[in-house]
Amino acid sequence: MKADFSGYATKAGLRCLDGVTIMPGAFAHQDQMTVPLVYMHGHTDVENILGHALLTNRPDGVWVDAFFNKTKKAVHAKEAVTNKDIKALSIWANNLQKQGQNVVHGIIREVSLVLAGANPGALIDPVSIRHSDGSTTELDDDVIIHTGEEIQVDSELEHAGTDNGDDDETGGATLEDVYDSFTEVQKDVVHFMIGEAVQEATAGSVGHADTTTDSTDQNQEGTQVTHNVFESQEDVTTGHVLTHDAMKGILEQASALGSLKAAMDGYALQHGIDDIETLFPEAVAIDGNTPAWITRRMEWVSGFLNDTRKVPFAKIKSHFADLTMDQARAKGYIKGNLKKEQFFATSRRETGPKTVYKKQKLDRDDILDITDFDVVAWIRQEMQFMLKEEVARAALVGDGREVDDEDKIDEDKIRPIATDDEFYVETLYVNVGDSNSSYNEIIDAVILNRYKYKGTGTPNFYTTELHIGKFLTLREEDTGKRMYRTLADVAAELRVAEIIAVEVMEDESDIVGIIVNPADYTFGATRGGEVTNFDDFDIDYNQYKYLAETRVSGALTLPKSALVIRSVASDAALVTPAAPTFDPETGALTIVNTAGVVYKHGVTTVNAGGSPYTVDPGDTWVIDATPASASYYFATSSDDQWSFTADA
Repeated sequence: MKADFSGYATKAGLRCLDGVTIMPGAFAHQDQMTVPLVYMHGHTDVENILGHALLTNRPDGVWVDAFFNKTKKAVHAKEAVTNKDIKALSIWANNLQKQGQNVVHGIIREVSLVLAGANPGALIDPVSIRHSDGSTTELDDDVIIHTGEEIQVDSELEHAGTDNGDDDETGGATLEDVYDSFTEVQKDVVHFMIGEAVQEATAGSVGHADTTTDSTDQNQEGTQVTHNVFESQEDVTTGHVLTHDAMKGILEQASALGSLKAAMDGYALQHGIDDIETLFPEAVAIDGNTPAWITRRMEWVSGFLNDTRKVPFAKIKSHFADLTMDQARAKGYIKGNLKKEQFFATSRRETGPKTVYKKQKLDRDDILDITDFDVVAWIRQEMQFMLKEEVARAALVGDGREVDDEDKIDEDKIRPIATDDEFYVETLYVNVGDSNSSYNEIIDAVILNRYKYKGTGTPNFYTTELHIGKFLTLREEDTGKRMYRTLADVAAELRVAEIIAVEVMEDESDIVGIIVNPADYTFGATRGGEVTNFDDFDIDYNQYKYLAETRVSGALTLPKSALVIRSVASDAALVTPAAPTFDPETGALTIVNTAGVVYKHGVTTVNAGGSPYTVDPGDTWVIDATPASASYYFATSSDDQWSFTADA
């Protein structure tokens, strides 16, 4: 099959702009191997795979014969190559081994079409990974190598290996160069052909030898006619022929045994067939040799982390003065009366950093023995996405570990939105387990309490696939039609930008969802605290050890910037605590009795029977209401506290 184009992937002995030289034979172990052909080293879309490239090791470098597939992008790329719009190649290589500034070994992972002119000469670009926090990690042994050589297309290919007129040269290369470029299998074929010719020439024949490829002897007096070495010879073993009758018998035996392989094995034993396993080749991985990960759905992680706020210091502090209290309002003045001071509350919160890490180790023997994929790059990938998920999870709902677990991420270091203080979070309680309830109650609760959200812009709604399904299957009572055709319709009803499924929230059985804009969550990390990768070698145990870690703090930094919707027990009854009455001039505080509600001032229970209570001039009483038992619940967390300050 003729290649669509060819060219040098690497040039041996060519000094690159950074002083590194690719030595001859650095990639010789990959002779006659095929690797993917891509465009601009694109790895984000399977459509970037344009075909495959056959590598051929030569004394002066690695030659590539490339074959396009039939995809639309490949057809377009082939046209661009044919038209010489694209003229250059580069390779992605890793596992590089150096002796000084000389690269003596490596593994070519892919060949890529690149825009000509971007790299006019030989160049090695180190490969870097950019993380969601803005930091960049440079991989030690992954590089992109450009040669600056132009690829050959069409007519150029037809003449690449033809005789140029010199007796001892072919296509500009000597016969020795051509021989050296052969694989060991190709050399064996040449040796066999020469041996056959020598054997026939020295077999005692007379006259001259007229070599022909005709398989029929045309012996003439004084003339010996030889055969093509690929024709049947007496010393060539003829393979076993599987006749129609034999195949019919095998199929009948397979029906009886229930296995075609077992029937073939039986036939092989009877007829002495070797290597019957070639009829049953090894399974081939459909997505390459790299094992696929079984993970939770992580699409939400990068979006959440990318949208959060990042600051360059590890200890973050928020400080607020509450001007929403009635006592903080400006007052009208009546001539001759005393002007009263205003009161307002201040609050502050500090959040320190926590180290979160992911550690792995690999035996060096395993790294050397695993040759069908890059196990080090594979394990580093796992460390990165698992570390990011853990940080995002800790910020949204907490890591879920028990308080006494030594691996727990402290919730005063990376503060979970789901359990944050009510100064920053408003909690809505709904009963959707009652047979008379539906998810319309959740929508109603969000709509009625949306005014309590004080966060930035339009937030997102983070929930689980189970709850998303419940919303989408809501039906109109009179017609039975579904109320919402798409998830966007539900988002519009809830007044959120997007509804995002978070699989880790399935572990939080009472959380229906969290409404928050990630921009109101701040991560803090000093220089060096960003995601950093380390590796080390343990000589005693012959192990490579890898570490990815970050030292960060995290917290909401804007009051009432999130709404958390929680479900209650199905038999719980909704109660609304009545607000106490208060006269600031006399300090008289009266509790209004409500069934299912307990009122407290600090640790002291206060009730209607003890009213009125007296608040001393200038003092402040905070009254907290709590459900009397698990059989009751309040609609929101802001329904349960009042503050009263008597005039001085």
